[in-house]
Amino acid sequence: MPPALERSDPATGVAPDDGRLAEVLAAASRGDGDAWREIVDLYARRVFALVHSRCRRPDLAEEVTQSVFATVAAKLSRGGYTERGRFESWLFRVAMNRARDEMRRLARQATPTDPSAVAAAVDRARENGERTSDDGSLDALRRAMSSLPAADREVVELRHHGGLSFRQIADLVGEPMGTLLARHHRALRKLRSMIERDAPADEEQTR
Repeated sequence: MPPALERSDPATGVAPDDGRLAEVLAAASRGDGDAWREIVDLYARRVFALVHSRCRRPDLAEEVTQSVFATVAAKLSRGGYTERGRFESWLFRVAMNRARDEMRRLARQATPTDPSAVAAAVDRARENGERTSDDGSLDALRRAMSSLPAADREVVELRHHGGLSFRQIADLVGEPMGTLLARHHRALRKLRSMIERDAPADEEQTR
């Protein structure tokens, strides 16, 4: 069994060592149960968070997450995936596609995520230094997320729920990293603007 993998850091985008990841993936493809459990332990929470940001139902997100890892297991066991340093991008592409398929099957539009994971990023983008930790602000962030263009929202979710680096997101969606950085910055500015615009109405309702 290869050495244990270190977890990715969503804050910095630092991914597990590619060499060791390739070893673990190779071991899992040979039927090594410990290697497979390590892969699931490393990525399941992030996949669940990303899927849940799309469907907003924990039971459905759990079902889709299991389906994603079943697909990954089947690909690995059949030799249908060759590691070239892009496993995370491939994994989250599978997750995004599966989530989209499920939403189409249910014939309803995906709703925005519980925004607690995005709130910290929006806080950093706010100019007045106020926190978005109260319930009213979280509700405002939900509404703001639902108002973002689909492409902008996708970048925010992949970054702050999936924990992918911008380089990985660029590989996943097939766009230049500079474009995604600009889109992410623009999305956070939009969120901040919409939250601040709605703040007086929210405050008035709580009086």
